[in-house]
Amino acid sequence: MSTDTPLGIAVIGTGRMGADHIRRIDTVTNGARVAAVADIDADRAAHAAHGIGGCTPYTDPAAAMADPAVDAVLIASPGPAHEAALTAAFERGLPVLCEKPLTPDAASALRVMEAEARLGHRLVQVGFMRRYDSGYLQLKQLLDSGAHGRTLMLHHKHRNAATPPGFTDAMLINDSVVHEIDVTRWLLGEEITAVHVLRPTPAGGAPEGLSDPQLVLFETAAGQICDTELFQNCGFGYQVACEAVGEHGTARTGDDHGLVVNAGGRWGGAITPGYVERFADAYDRQVQRWVDATRRGEVEGPSCWDGYAAAAACEAGVRAQATGARATVELAGRPGLYG
Repeated sequence: MSTDTPLGIAVIGTGRMGADHIRRIDTVTNGARVAAVADIDADRAAHAAHGIGGCTPYTDPAAAMADPAVDAVLIASPGPAHEAALTAAFERGLPVLCEKPLTPDAASALRVMEAEARLGHRLVQVGFMRRYDSGYLQLKQLLDSGAHGRTLMLHHKHRNAATPPGFTDAMLINDSVVHEIDVTRWLLGEEITAVHVLRPTPAGGAPEGLSDPQLVLFETAAGQICDTELFQNCGFGYQVACEAVGEHGTARTGDDHGLVVNAGGRWGGAITPGYVERFADAYDRQVQRWVDATRRGEVEGPSCWDGYAAAAACEAGVRAQATGARATVELAGRPGLYG
């Protein structure tokens, strides 16, 4: 691709995440443009494309990918639609940034991974955006340096103000803890081998039928223990943090409070309301890195293996929720394409 020609991107799915990516590519990302959008809701697709020069709306993802102006695909549709969209992208040889989950379950994620492996080269980067957050990047660099010796434990915190109607216990794992699953694997360079879920007495603000908060424990292949405090109806905002405990020191990220004000005999600051605001810089960095790599003819970042391994660990987590017992993570063999 010419260095003067922007990467034409088809954005599949124009809901909250897709709309935010459309805005990002159109106004923030260098070297790219939104060439097409697709959504089963024709009016929403048209609204998303409105005001973006050269952007064509579609209701069929495959048709959007077939647009001659499209060089790459960003998938932000609901998880159950990802496998079909990824298959269509593979058929056209299009690089993909796929929002998590790769697919909603391990079996379909395995099919996608095996299909990509048959191509003999990577096309997919999975959108685990915490890997692009500045604080997590610094923590990763510190742990990789060995300055604190071997990492023994990770303590994760994942709080949200409220869950939407219909949110289930399984969604607590598949939609929330999946991020801690991926970042644990990435920070430690180890696979998660087992999951255990403990349930305190639900908080008063928890919706009926939802067990919230929960404490989710991971075991890794190297014997590390990692815990996640998951509190998705805390009522006061969105907080994500991670503390690593090493043999010779600890390090923590995620405690940023921004501006702290002292006035009227009180002090305090703001708590971000949601994930889009908390990880805005990470999303920007992730998309820019993907665009830059794609323009170089390369694929980097979380792979289909990472998406599959996260799905398998999520399935173990849901089993652990249902039984109250430790559940082992079952993984297929790792294709050579993924190292």
